[in-house]
Amino acid sequence: MRILVMGGTRFIGVYLTRLLVEQGHEVVLLNRGNKPAPVSGVAQIHCDRKDTTALKTALVGQNFDAIFDNNGREQSDTQPLVELFGDQVQHLIYVSSAGVYLKSDQMPHVEGDAVDPNSRHKGKFETEAYLAAQGVPFTAIRPVYIYGPQNYNDLEAWFFDRLVRDRPIPIPGDGMALTQLGHVQDLAAAMAAVLSNPRAVGQTYNISGDRAVTFDGLARACAIAAGKDPQALDLVHYDPKQFDFGKRKAFPMRVQHFFTAIDRAKADLGWQPQFNLVNGLKDAFEKDYLVSGRHQQTIDFDLDDQILAAR
Repeated sequence: MRILVMGGTRFIGVYLTRLLVEQGHEVVLLNRGNKPAPVSGVAQIHCDRKDTTALKTALVGQNFDAIFDNNGREQSDTQPLVELFGDQVQHLIYVSSAGVYLKSDQMPHVEGDAVDPNSRHKGKFETEAYLAAQGVPFTAIRPVYIYGPQNYNDLEAWFFDRLVRDRPIPIPGDGMALTQLGHVQDLAAAMAAVLSNPRAVGQTYNISGDRAVTFDGLARACAIAAGKDPQALDLVHYDPKQFDFGKRKAFPMRVQHFFTAIDRAKADLGWQPQFNLVNGLKDAFEKDYLVSGRHQQTIDFDLDDQILAAR
C-alpha cells in the first residue's frame, strides 16, 4: 500500500514508519522538515499542515491507499485531508486520545463511554465525529499515556530526573490514584494491525498497557528501571490544592483515576502489548534517558522545592 503518515519523524511516527516499511509498504511522510526520516529512502513532503493552502498545494496530484494522522489536534487539521482524499482513501487511521473521556465513577473507561465537552482534547473527539459524518473509512486510536524512547513529553523522564539525583519524589494525593501507560512500540504495532482490517473500520480502540498502576507504584517501577531500590524511595505526598503553581505542572499526570480497557483491540486486531511496565521503562531509561545525557543536565526543581519546604 502507498501510505501517507502525517508526522513520522518524532516518537509515534518513528516507530510506525519503521514498522510499515518493514511490512513492505511505500511510506510518504508529511512534516515540517525539521528532522530526517527515520528510515533511509522514505519520501518526505515538507509542509506545515496548519497552513491549509500550502498543505493542499503540497499534496495535489498525490494518491494514497491509507493515511495515518498522528498529530492532528483539531478538526481543521484533518479536514483538508478528507477534502483531498476522502473519496479515494481505503483507510484513515486517526490518533485521538483517551483524554476525551468524561471523568467517571466507573472504571476502566471503555469505548463508547461519554466524552468530556470541555476536555482540552475535545478537538480530537470533534475530529472523530467529523470523520464518521463524512463517511470516511476511518479508525480512531485512543492511547492513554504513551512512553518509551524519544518521548518528547516529560513523563517517565520526570521520575528519572529525581531518581538519578536521589531526590524525594513529590506525589499528589495519597499516591493511590490509578493510571495507565502504554509503550510507543506497542502503540505502533496496534496501529499497523488496524490497517486494512475490515473489523477496524468505523471503530474506536483504547490502546495502552495491560495493567493500571498507582502513582506510588509507577515511581517504584521507574526506580527498578533505573537500578534504584524501590523500597528506599522518599515519596512525599501532598495536597495540590494547597499550592499555587500557576500554569506550571508540578506532576506530569492528571490527578485522578485514569485508565482504560483494551479488550476490544485485543479481540479485533489480534494485538497484545509486548512490554510490561518495568521492561518498557528500562527500555526508555537505557535507550533514551541515559543516551541523551539528560541524567547530567541541570533540571529545574523549583516546584518540588516548594512542596518539600511545606513538609
